[in-house]
Amino acid sequence: MASMAAFSTTFFTPLQHRTSTSLPTTLIKSSSLASSNSPFLQHHAFSQQTSFNSHNPVLKSRSFSVNAKAITDKTIYDFTVKDIDNKDVSLSKFKGKVLLIVNVASRCGLTSSNYTELSHLYDNFKDRGLEVLAFPCNQFGMQEPGSNEEIKQFACTKFKAEFPIFDKVDVNGPFTAPVYQFLKSSSGGFFGDLIKWNFEKFLVDKNGKVVERYPPTTSPFQIEVKVIDF
Repeated sequence: MASMAAFSTTFFTPLQHRTSTSLPTTLIKSSSLASSNSPFLQHHAFSQQTSFNSHNPVLKSRSFSVNAKAITDKTIYDFTVKDIDNKDVSLSKFKGKVLLIVNVASRCGLTSSNYTELSHLYDNFKDRGLEVLAFPCNQFGMQEPGSNEEIKQFACTKFKAEFPIFDKVDVNGPFTAPVYQFLKSSSGGFFGDLIKWNFEKFLVDKNGKVVERYPPTTSPFQIEVKVIDF
């Protein structure tokens, strides 16, 4: 994971058509963008492939755009997920809150720093309307191989995590969880339609819309959320 040090420049992913009212009650600052020349990305990044009909690429492209729009017309509140105890949770329960959504892993070089800092961030801001939502994923280096019970014990015992942890999901590929299809289609930017590694982060505003996306090496401490009139 030493190559991950290549993430060093400022990362900021403004969304298209964003206005000053897109997040009326928050101010977000971030840092650390992955360079496109990074050995980490060159080694780990999935190649992006879009299947177009060679005889009618325009038709396929328009179809893709319609499907993407259908997803982005939704909000995070339209999705129901399983929690770590396999119980259904409607994300509408988080209406009116700012959400930091992270794909986590227990055996990654980023695990200790991210779990520690996510816990501190949650402790500092939970009473002001911030929720951290953790989604375990085993797609990157097979670094989340444990059962849900093992993941829960690891996070809650070693790092005293009190924020919600959910069922293990896929964040890329044909079995991508619907909530991650929404997150990726709503952000785009440098990272495109693929999660590149453990601990990529999405910031969702009080209206259930994605407003920022952060690369894996962005420290939770570098994501400063200032909330007005929670």
